[in-house]
Amino acid sequence: MTPCNRTRSWCMACTVLLGAVGAGAHAQSGETRVAPTAAESARPDPGVFGSGKLILTGGVSPLEGAAGGGLTPWAVIGGQGTRDEIGASAFYTRVGVQDYHLDDIGVLVGFFNRLELSIAKQRFDTEDVGAALGLGRGFTFSQDIVGIKLRVAGDAVLAQDSWLPQFAVGIQYKRNDRGAVLDAIGARDDDGVDYYLSATKLYLDHSLLANLTLRMTRANQIGLLGFGGDRSDRHKPQLEGSIAWLLSRNVAIGAEYRMKPDNLGIAGEDDWYDAFVAWAPSRHVSLTLAWAHLGNIVIEDDQRGLYASVQIAL
Repeated sequence: MTPCNRTRSWCMACTVLLGAVGAGAHAQSGETRVAPTAAESARPDPGVFGSGKLILTGGVSPLEGAAGGGLTPWAVIGGQGTRDEIGASAFYTRVGVQDYHLDDIGVLVGFFNRLELSIAKQRFDTEDVGAALGLGRGFTFSQDIVGIKLRVAGDAVLAQDSWLPQFAVGIQYKRNDRGAVLDAIGARDDDGVDYYLSATKLYLDHSLLANLTLRMTRANQIGLLGFGGDRSDRHKPQLEGSIAWLLSRNVAIGAEYRMKPDNLGIAGEDDWYDAFVAWAPSRHVSLTLAWAHLGNIVIEDDQRGLYASVQIAL
């Protein structure tokens, strides 16, 4: 690996991270490692739980709980733990558009920068549209999501001298609580499974992160309107992409795009996209604010508005 040529603040962060995982780029390039001082040796061992990652390189929390951007998962493993540590995070997200709003909470645990387990719960409020549909004002759909993600190759942070991105595969099981209503609108099931493959590359020299995800899904509006429908009841490949520019160690801006299937004749579905800013005031807290365009949702077109999320990471 080539020596780090970032600013001093980035280099110090790299040194902390690489020392934590025991495979530092500076050590690999032939530099002598400094022995710990007596004071450092006397510090208590923090154990297997730790927070050695560079800030923001563990991603934030998408709507479905897995670490990544706001709309799509990345190949990174969530939490602040390195390959010798266990990390975790919890999040709350609110999306408000003209005619609906979504509340979303969840937690994840990342094991040794290799395996991630996540749980999310979504509550979708139809506001006045619920009354127009005969369901009642403020009628809600709730969905539980359980996910697992496995890093299978590459390292988005450490492999700076390689073109190979970090790859991860994931599965998300989703279950909706409104089976009778979903059946009435033509959805085939109230539960379903998404499968995805993500590739993420961080270019520290250019302060740039890029991600591409291929998802196999039959979910309607990510599952909030059930799975499958009169138009199609099979898994379809959908592309999702993110790009982020690190303005500093703790601020990033970027954009995302997410393709979505169109299974229901009664409720056309559009692709989603957003532009976001993420700020990490500390290693353990990150805030994300985005302008999201969600297109048609049920009977209302051109739904767009603010996406706001807070994440606490360990």
